[in-house]
Amino acid sequence: MARVPAPKKPAAKKAPPRKVAAKKEPARKGEAASLVIRNATPDDVEAIIALVQRVYPDDQPYTQGMVRGQIVTFPEGQFVVVYEGEVVGYAASFLIDEATGMSQHRWSEITGSGYGSRHDPNGEWLYGMEVCVDPSRRRLRIGQRLYDARQRLCEVQELKGIVFGGRMPGWARRRKAWPDPWEYVQAVAARKIDDPVVSFHIRAGFEPIGVLKNYLRGDRASGGYATHMVWRNPYALEEPSPHSPPQGEKEAVRVATVQFQQRMIGSFDEFVSNVEYFVDVTADYRCDFVVFPELFTLQLLAFEKRKLTPAEAIETLTEFTPRFIAAMRELAIGYNINIIGGSHPTRTEDGDIQNVAYVFLRDGSVHAQEKMHPTPNERHWWNIKGGDHTAAIQTDCGPIGVMVCYDSEFPELARRLVDEGAKLLFVPFCTDNRQGYLRVRYCAQARAIENQCYVVMSGNVGNLPNVDNMDIQYAQSCILTPCDFPFARDGIAAEATENVETVTIADLDMTDLAWARAQGTVRNLRDRRFDLYKINWRDGG
Repeated sequence: MARVPAPKKPAAKKAPPRKVAAKKEPARKGEAASLVIRNATPDDVEAIIALVQRVYPDDQPYTQGMVRGQIVTFPEGQFVVVYEGEVVGYAASFLIDEATGMSQHRWSEITGSGYGSRHDPNGEWLYGMEVCVDPSRRRLRIGQRLYDARQRLCEVQELKGIVFGGRMPGWARRRKAWPDPWEYVQAVAARKIDDPVVSFHIRAGFEPIGVLKNYLRGDRASGGYATHMVWRNPYALEEPSPHSPPQGEKEAVRVATVQFQQRMIGSFDEFVSNVEYFVDVTADYRCDFVVFPELFTLQLLAFEKRKLTPAEAIETLTEFTPRFIAAMRELAIGYNINIIGGSHPTRTEDGDIQNVAYVFLRDGSVHAQEKMHPTPNERHWWNIKGGDHTAAIQTDCGPIGVMVCYDSEFPELARRLVDEGAKLLFVPFCTDNRQGYLRVRYCAQARAIENQCYVVMSGNVGNLPNVDNMDIQYAQSCILTPCDFPFARDGIAAEATENVETVTIADLDMTDLAWARAQGTVRNLRDRRFDLYKINWRDGG
């Protein structure tokens, strides 16, 4: 996912999540505090990644998507320390049930491969997955402050305590004297020997209850082992009441899908006028998002005076890219709505022509998501190349994901977007017959079920007789939900009449997703077998 530079105007839409009161260093009268501990927000992601790079110069254990997923999944459990305007400390944590937290496990398994996606809103324990402290700021006791923030969170939420796997970096060099790692940890606890990390955790009030095997295989200094540490909350109730997702106010997001008719037009301005009509209508209905179909800009070829070969047609379309982006961006700002601009063939920086979905946010920012999997026809007739990166896009309604048509038929893409925090997935598509449409439809419904998220589809209807691959179209655009009790009976929030130009609108309640993921009949995200399988992305995601 590439970001298209554009002037940005912040636009606040949703109220921020509830935050745990963070302790601040006292400031002298008339001076602002120079060191602050607070909950992390999506705006901190780049600064957190920069911190991680300073802490792990030879490795990059996290991507921006992972950190964003941690924050979105459980915002109360992620803390940053900001010193003189710079993020110098980060702690990531999530809730876990007692049986899982107290049993043998590996880091990648229990953390959902670093995304924090094993978060259980009903969990009784806070699991500490990461603490990063800027190496140049060691004397500010940043680590201690982060552990204190976690303990306060446990007290506020009446959790049983904190559990995590801690490094034991002194064991490898003392392995001959202490071949059993558990005996080594016990010796550190008895103060017979010292280990910089184990000793720190014990001084901070944590108790080692064992060692975790193969916790981090790359941690050679610890031999792959980790201390299984716990801190027990002295204020925890003896019989804690089960946690459940906050039910507060409804967090509704209104989405609209445009079933766009391909028709003859005479100019670029006429195309923009057709698009503006639907933007205007959906904005009047106070929609947060409106989505257009894949390759809906092929309508721009309708006023070409001569018959173009497929290669010439796509090359001609790429020339409209700057005007298309400028016009759509202006519509998003002017009508105060987030636009998923279907997709448009674009010659990218590497010289390839790619099928790019542009997202125009109402704050004026523009994002680009390349289609990862071109169809055989796209590759053969149009020489379209596949993209090389996918990522969730932060909006004023939370992170979203975009999968262009054929991409929805590859489940690992949706899973990554959801792990990065996306609860809304948009699927602009372009299919010429019912069989092709149903492939996309059934796969989109599967993505909604297996990821417990909403999926919005938008397709073309009508025809462009003089444009290759657009002579016939078939679509029934729809807004899909998981299949469980809070949702529509058939997993369909709304759907259009097939093969007619129309707009379909639905209100989607994000708290229903939170309920389904925590207490639903099935809990697909949490029930994944991280001990058996994982996806290794080339970019580390």
